[in-house]
Amino acid sequence: MPSAPGPLIYQKDYANKRAVLTFNRPEVMNSINPELGAAFRDAVDDFNNDDGLWLAILTGAGDRAFCAGADLGSTIPNQTAAAHDEELAISEDRPFTGVFKPIIAAVNGYCIAGGMEIMLGTDIRVAAETAEFGLQEVRWAIVPSAGSHIRLPRQIPWAWAMEILLTGQRLKAQQALQIGLINRVVAQEDVLPTAHAIADKICANGPIAVRTAKEIAVRGAMGMSWEHAFGMESLLSRRVFSTEDAVEGPKSFMEQRPPVYKNR
Repeated sequence: MPSAPGPLIYQKDYANKRAVLTFNRPEVMNSINPELGAAFRDAVDDFNNDDGLWLAILTGAGDRAFCAGADLGSTIPNQTAAAHDEELAISEDRPFTGVFKPIIAAVNGYCIAGGMEIMLGTDIRVAAETAEFGLQEVRWAIVPSAGSHIRLPRQIPWAWAMEILLTGQRLKAQQALQIGLINRVVAQEDVLPTAHAIADKICANGPIAVRTAKEIAVRGAMGMSWEHAFGMESLLSRRVFSTEDAVEGPKSFMEQRPPVYKNR
């Protein structure tokens, strides 16, 4: 008999040039325990290094939760114990750091705490009408330590970011849409199909150009001066213009045919 799926389902669809990562602990609202955390990191590394995969979609199993954050019974106690017993280890790694392939979040339900921190590392976000978002850590006398203090104020207006971080209150999907935290609100059954439809549009484009566009935007948003940001843009843009795909794109337009991109 086939083995039961693990805490993360990692599917590779080479025909459509994408991966689908599914948090698979629906019985506990897809909360992150050490096993799921390790499986997620391994899958992201594999996706990032697989040239046949141009884009990823991230979602949760079931219809209640995308991810409700760290498992309060295992992951958080480990972190608090480590804070007392181990030397400080400074980490610059956060969810999807250094991944310049596009990532679409298909938020099918509660997106709370660590789940929202992971979502903040994605690029495009589709949410169910029933989805809710929040960083509730301060309610339990802890903080969201996976990048939210840095990413959130750079993605939405300061006052909204502070209200989310300091009150610990949740936002409904329409509120999240209003403040620019997400891109779309759709019916529950349309979340994944909508994410795939967006993925289709992205995967029809030149993959190196897409990755470089994201890389320039991400690096440029990290507090560079205008001069350094524009210089970085020039260097990375040159990399795109030197590719075979950059020749194929304009050529296909002139010949009035669909482009055939080879990721080189």
